[in-house]
Amino acid sequence: MSLFLINLQNKFEILKSLVGYINKLISKGENQTLDFKFEISNARKIAKTLASFANTDGGILLVGVKDNGAIAGIRSEEEIFMIDAAAKMYCRPEIKFEAKMWNVDGKQVLEIIIPQSNKKYHKALDDDNKWKTYIRKQDQNLLAPEILIRFYKEKEKKIIKINYSRKEELLFDLLRDYGEITQKKFSDLAQINLKQAEKILVDFLILDIIEISINEKDITFSFKKNQIK
Repeated sequence: MSLFLINLQNKFEILKSLVGYINKLISKGENQTLDFKFEISNARKIAKTLASFANTDGGILLVGVKDNGAIAGIRSEEEIFMIDAAAKMYCRPEIKFEAKMWNVDGKQVLEIIIPQSNKKYHKALDDDNKWKTYIRKQDQNLLAPEILIRFYKEKEKKIIKINYSRKEELLFDLLRDYGEITQKKFSDLAQINLKQAEKILVDFLILDIIEISINEKDITFSFKKNQIK
């Protein structure tokens, strides 16, 4: 086999593997670190997704892919400029991302890679011109609860003062008894107000003793996995 044919075959194999990468991503379906968009027509709306990824585990946005995984291809290269505008104008602080263009079966798929931010609590401007913090939960972008935003802010402080009293001890006992607990339930059982309960829960989150679980209906706290109880 000639050197020319060997090089051609090698390039073909590389191209196949690159296309396979996109198809493999799509086969996973939308999840906590992957989202599909048929098109980008509104920079403000996509800002919420960018912020959600940056505030959680990072993620990949595939543009030109339908919700069911079918590849439609991007409609215009202007979509990359909309994403750039979303990251710079509609996210605060600005979100950094990496963009790659893929040719899959003659259709262009835009891959946007958003790293997990070390700053956390990036805000996105909503339709009411209000800056709000979002997180990614499974395949949804959810409004971050106030207690999580407070945790991000408190964690950044150079000096953190944490008290240990009967109320903190009670939280340990309740977590052992119930497995998980809400802020409201802790507040009621400890006979303290919601702000006091929030502070104690945030302290335990900072100490990496407990973890927070967020869904559309509720926010619960439990011992961190593998934590000695």
